[in-house]
Amino acid sequence: MRLAFFGTPTFAVTVLAELVRRGHDIACVYSQPPARRGRGHDLQPSPVHLFANDHGLTVRTPVSMRAPEEAAVLKALQLDAAAVVAFGQILTQEVLDAPRLGSFNLHASLLPRWRGAAPIQRAIMAGDAMTGVMVMRMTAGLDEGPVLAGCSTPIGDADTAGSLHDRLSSLGAPLMADTLEAVAAGTAVESPQSADGVTYARKIGPKASHLRFARSAALVDCQIRGLSPTPGAWFNAPSERGPTRIKALLSEVVECEGPAGQVLDADGLVVGCSQGAVRILSAQREGRGVQSAAELLRGFPLSPGTQLS
Repeated sequence: MRLAFFGTPTFAVTVLAELVRRGHDIACVYSQPPARRGRGHDLQPSPVHLFANDHGLTVRTPVSMRAPEEAAVLKALQLDAAAVVAFGQILTQEVLDAPRLGSFNLHASLLPRWRGAAPIQRAIMAGDAMTGVMVMRMTAGLDEGPVLAGCSTPIGDADTAGSLHDRLSSLGAPLMADTLEAVAAGTAVESPQSADGVTYARKIGPKASHLRFARSAALVDCQIRGLSPTPGAWFNAPSERGPTRIKALLSEVVECEGPAGQVLDADGLVVGCSQGAVRILSAQREGRGVQSAAELLRGFPLSPGTQLS
């Protein structure tokens, strides 16, 4: 098939790699413009952009796909289909309709649950038992198109957004490739999404990242794992220099009771919640690398009774 690929983060690279491996003609790769990253704040291409460069693929990085010339460029490519994976921009109907067979999106949830920007994080944060990936035909509505294929996976007690991201990316790559090939063969079946059970995965902001111990230990644990490794669920700990921000990156629920936000066991960094408690297993202080709880406490003691906020 002659394809255009739209994607930006690492999650999308696995899919593009599978399409290249299967020998499809990738006429053009679209990705977000290079952004300033790292300590030097140098402009750096996205992971998809870098992969495309390494494989000799044509890359376009428009600031906005709403620009009239972008739809014209896409039409001139004479595409069979477009594959979209976490591109990061809204595509107009004119753009979606440019390929002969249409445009198809790989989304990291079991639609219609968790439409939107952060489905992996939100599924863990909500305590969902299952999630998955689905391929849908793209329409003007946000993740509302008919579904052509899907694959599910359980969310384990030790899963983080990082581990689930990698698993869903691995599941999604062959799913997208198989679905596009079924579309080309005329064997794909499209099913409309249910109107029931619709939820939206809002973008993760600072408020969602602030760790709230005044909830059950189960939900606190889900918040920590759902925001790990990035952006990280954070709390403030008192110190001689004032509040110090610490990110909790891995935790487990333990059978212990105490005031919400209070350190109950300094050796194991057990913190009370509204119901039960969590043991923080790894964390990161401001300006430091990721450490186990034991390593953190050696350099930053938190005695029993310390109140975290």
